[in-house]
Amino acid sequence: MENNQMKHEENSLPKVSMMDLFHNRVVRTILLSALFLQIGIWVRNYSILLYVMEKTNEDPVAVSLISVAEFAPIFLFSFIGGTFADRWRPKLTMVWCDVLSAVSIFVVLLALVFGGWKAIFFATLVSSILSQFSQPAGMKLFKLHVPEALIQMGMSMYQTLFALFMILGPVLGTFVYQHYGINTAIGIMGVAFLLSAAVLVMLPPDHEPEKKEEATSIWQEMKAGFRYVLDNQALTRLGGCFAAAGFAIGFTQPLAIFLVTERLGLPKEQLQWLMAAHGIAMIVGGGLLMGLVKNANPLKLLIFGMAVSSCGIFIMGLSTEMWLTLAAEFLVGLVMPCVHIGINTMILQNTEAAFVGRVNGILNPLFMGAMVLTMALAGKLKEVFSLVSIFGVSTVLFVLGIIVLVPLLKRTVSPQRMAEGNE
Repeated sequence: MENNQMKHEENSLPKVSMMDLFHNRVVRTILLSALFLQIGIWVRNYSILLYVMEKTNEDPVAVSLISVAEFAPIFLFSFIGGTFADRWRPKLTMVWCDVLSAVSIFVVLLALVFGGWKAIFFATLVSSILSQFSQPAGMKLFKLHVPEALIQMGMSMYQTLFALFMILGPVLGTFVYQHYGINTAIGIMGVAFLLSAAVLVMLPPDHEPEKKEEATSIWQEMKAGFRYVLDNQALTRLGGCFAAAGFAIGFTQPLAIFLVTERLGLPKEQLQWLMAAHGIAMIVGGGLLMGLVKNANPLKLLIFGMAVSSCGIFIMGLSTEMWLTLAAEFLVGLVMPCVHIGINTMILQNTEAAFVGRVNGILNPLFMGAMVLTMALAGKLKEVFSLVSIFGVSTVLFVLGIIVLVPLLKRTVSPQRMAEGNE
């Protein structure tokens, strides 16, 4: 009886098309903004990676510190940023974050001109802090202005854009650094942030915030956010999954370049082709999901994606052949849209608009805090353990993340009934 009701509710959802998605002003604007940001971020990521490896003679600790500079602020500022995102006007928040990021980048550029090369870490640090205010504001705009029937399709398009830059980004970043140097790379990033801010001005005007009878403090709103997550089983278990995945990715992400230089015995620049394979697979996976994503269960998408990813990571750790490593990277990329779409859709479906920022601010630190911890340890652990062992531990952690989610399969219901159960 319950299954029949679920099928009836799913069939009663309005039919949507790709044209419906692009007719939505918020979706169009956020996608265009993301385009400029991806150009700047990928030029930054690869230019800084190659620059630091060149300056430090490929020191694994220095390489891992790049990732720490990028992700540590996410752990420290995500919940604060999410709380303020729930209080502030989302459009204004996003525009100012991009403008301030651009200003910080040009300050770093001045430092580089005068010889302070270690200031390169500051570029990543500031933009990462500001993104903790901008990203939940963007999620809130999705919740406020995008119909529920379009949310998963919108997330799918967003991930397809990311996948495209998994191919173009490494090539673009490597090309800019090798031909024009680090100064030009940092300059491109600053301009990209300014262009993103200009695009975001086209978003619909922010609504006037509702005046509450009793003003609440930031501390009270933070506590309310924690209570909201703890009272919601889906969000609590999703947090456990986030932590396990964070530990797993933190071990492998900063060491990926050593798969190329040590396991495969190739020049460090060849990492771009692994990333390209990952990106091509994400586009293929996103395309395959596009027709199914409207009615797909986000929890099952997430579990499936994590299970296949764990297999791919294990193979990459073992492989000493380029074709096998590429195949494993392709496999991980193929299911990555399942992971991203599943996570974002579960958060939006299980969270009221007033709490979107804080829920993001709680769940992201679980993921990023775990990832930053293992990233900080990755360089030292590599000096003691083999890459095979480290990638094997990462595989086990992914499996633990899946185990945390499995109980939710027993209570899976349609989005409408999920919302009713959370009221």
